[in-house]
Amino acid sequence: MTIIVLTNCPATLRGFLTRWLLEISPGVFLGGPSDRIRRALWEEVKAYSGQGRALLAYSDAGEQGYALETNDHKWHPVNHEGLTLIRRPKDGQARTATAVPAKGWSKAAKRRRFGGR
Repeated sequence: MTIIVLTNCPATLRGFLTRWLLEISPGVFLGGPSDRIRRALWEEVKAYSGQGRALLAYSDAGEQGYALETNDHKWHPVNHEGLTLIRRPKDGQARTATAVPAKGWSKAAKRRRFGGR
């Protein structure tokens, strides 16, 4: 099983991937190509993603049963004692209720984004 998730990538790349994979949602591709085809598709995605981001998840014989790869993504898979974990950058931490919202936000938007009453 192979899953490729594209964000902000050219439409031509999406069209290329539909030759091999099924687009189950905008930018989300699913299929079961061979390892050789999967590697070739991933190389094409990395070459033609432009300003966009890409995530690849595929079946693997490891402990978790899958493997992850990213391209121009802020979150990166990291091997930790045989398990794949996702490392997030420190500057991308979730906002807290103490953060100050920008002017012009509605009260409902402030509650949804920053919490509180």
